[in-house]
Amino acid sequence: MAAVVGEEKASRRVVTHDQVVRAGVDQFLGRSTIDMEALAAGMAISRATLYRVAGSRDALLDDVLRALTEVMFAESRAARRAAGFDGVVEISRHFGEQLRSPVLETFLWQEPEAASRVLFTPAGGVHESAVANQIQIFRETGLADDLPPGTDLPHLAFLYVRMVGAFFYAEFFTGRPSDFDELVPALRSLMTAAP
Repeated sequence: MAAVVGEEKASRRVVTHDQVVRAGVDQFLGRSTIDMEALAAGMAISRATLYRVAGSRDALLDDVLRALTEVMFAESRAARRAAGFDGVVEISRHFGEQLRSPVLETFLWQEPEAASRVLFTPAGGVHESAVANQIQIFRETGLADDLPPGTDLPHLAFLYVRMVGAFFYAEFFTGRPSDFDELVPALRSLMTAAP
């Protein structure tokens, strides 16, 4: 989706959705939030154009956080050294360490309702992206080959993401430091209980 910017035909340019998301990522990394008015001004477009391309602030937050999540998954997957269940846990641990960034922490503290809408609902793109990444992680580590025949891999990935996400984000909302090692036995049980 693209929108034309400018008053006269000679000065028109096209602003794409990808450009808006990239600008949103830059702003989010600098401010721990998305300010639509400041983003429009920084891109030299009207707010109407920004909303036409982005959809809404929540939609843009979803796109921005999904883009950042993809980068975090890629870095976590690249850092993996182990295989099987241990490799899956290694990636999750690395991903959790990245979640502790001051940028995300500030966003969660300042906008818990927006964070809940965008990060924690299965309908959001962030959650969908995390589940898709988790399926690939199960395959890349070889864990998928170790599961019983007939295992519903997408459902297992969904449950895994929900468990890990609830554990990591609980630290932000409760203030109680989390120790990932406490979660590992439950994750192992989830894998062994897979149909």
